[in-house]
Amino acid sequence: MKDLLFRRQTSILSAATLIAMAVLGAKFLGIIRYWLLTVYVRPVSDLDIFFAAFRIPDFIFQILVMGTLTTAFIPVIAAYVGRGQDHKAWRVSSIIVNLALIVFAVLAVIAFIFAKDLAIIVAPGFAAQPDKLDKLANLSRIMLSAQVFFVISNFFSAIIQSTKRFLIPALAPAAYNTGIIIGIIFLAPVLGIYGPAWGVVLGIFLHFLIQLPLVAHMGFKYEPIIDLKDHGVAEVAKLLGPRTFGLAISQISFTVDTAMASLLATSSITILNLSQALQQVPIALFGATIAQAALPTLSEEQARENLDNFKKTLLTSFHQILFLTMPASAILIVLRIPVVRLAFGLGNNNFPWDLTVLTGKTLAVFGLGIFTQSLINLLVRAFYALRDSLTPVKIGVASFVVSIILSLAFILVFRLPVWALAASSAAGDAINFFFLMIFLDRVLHFDRKQVLLPAGKIFLAAAITGLALYVPMKLLDQLVFDTTKTLPLIALTGAAGASGISVYLFLTWLLGIGELQSFLGLFGKLRHLRKPPEVTAPVTEIVETTETHA
Repeated sequence: MKDLLFRRQTSILSAATLIAMAVLGAKFLGIIRYWLLTVYVRPVSDLDIFFAAFRIPDFIFQILVMGTLTTAFIPVIAAYVGRGQDHKAWRVSSIIVNLALIVFAVLAVIAFIFAKDLAIIVAPGFAAQPDKLDKLANLSRIMLSAQVFFVISNFFSAIIQSTKRFLIPALAPAAYNTGIIIGIIFLAPVLGIYGPAWGVVLGIFLHFLIQLPLVAHMGFKYEPIIDLKDHGVAEVAKLLGPRTFGLAISQISFTVDTAMASLLATSSITILNLSQALQQVPIALFGATIAQAALPTLSEEQARENLDNFKKTLLTSFHQILFLTMPASAILIVLRIPVVRLAFGLGNNNFPWDLTVLTGKTLAVFGLGIFTQSLINLLVRAFYALRDSLTPVKIGVASFVVSIILSLAFILVFRLPVWALAASSAAGDAINFFFLMIFLDRVLHFDRKQVLLPAGKIFLAAAITGLALYVPMKLLDQLVFDTTKTLPLIALTGAAGASGISVYLFLTWLLGIGELQSFLGLFGKLRHLRKPPEVTAPVTEIVETTETHA
């Protein structure tokens, strides 16, 4: 077990599979977390306050920490590790962590003091309800109190991933969700909406603690130093600036959506968050995992100036993400109501039918952007590996500006319901994806046939899969199953889902889509995980497909 948890992965697809297994568990716990929130928080409209309160600490965290990790930290540290310069990697890591903690502490103190003023910006719809603003500010303060450990913990994740060990960082979100679940079950009955907030604090500590043993095992040596002249630190800083600005714009976009939702009907913020949580399952499970697993390899291949292998890695990962996300998108669009009811409505009288329907509509619109958002994860990391953080930021800023304008127009001008915010997000993601591909092609000069032919086949298979989901769902719903009851609802969803997946797998085989053979081959390899071979050389193996490399 220790060997499985601590060892390096030997290919992008095997690494992504292990990550996906851990992410699946974490997302399952996440859905349970949301279900428990809708059960324990009464009235359910109070969840609007809880979700809005997340925006303040998350805004600071995402800009400061996630921008640093994804843009600059992992590629730089991975390059040091790949050259066997572990001591240098640990020194640079220590300096960056120390700088991040200082900046975060300053921003957190400011946010803590002015939490109520920020609450009005995040949720202007609560302006006439001082009690809601007070709760929102207090919840934000509670969650801010433990964020310093989240900063350190996420740098631990990045350090571990830089050495191509992915399982423990992928398990950390499950520990985080476990803490929140404990807070909901044991504290919400006593503290009300404040119980889940203290659960967030517990979850952050668990996220931190689960990674400590592996960090120690790797030999990471923390140094309480700050050296702005260090070459590695300078390289991180050079890459960091544009991405920080881009993330700030994206966080403004998310905050605008929350603000607009606060102006709509009661529970609109909750609907937006619940539907987005379901949309994020396939994105995190397939898009983020493969992109995350690919980044160290892409960084190493760029360092070796091996552009052919770089393109091979990128296109293989591109089509693998597309192969997995397209049927997931079809399932969430067609089976939106059963999925929402199973996720949040089972045994829950606190989640009425009108809330289910509107959450389902919002989920279906979000579903249109699953494949683009998943592929953006990969394409942006490709730019990072090429040491170009400016181009994806420019494109991202433009797409987020479009998304913000659409959100404002849909809500303030056209007075559309909450699903329109999902539409503005999907439109922004589509623009982002389209221009990332164009600008990346200018650098890498893709073979159009290698990119478009497998993608076209996957889209065709997914479209037919949508019909294979819709027809049995409608027939069985009307003629066989009484879906007002739990077991028939599960049976309907399972039968329709099995029908759609079977058709998709058959069509991918019939159309000769190579990704199917890649995953079948990987499943065979997983049986040998108990006694893995020792890996002494840098990992560059990629699971290839005939479609991509023909």
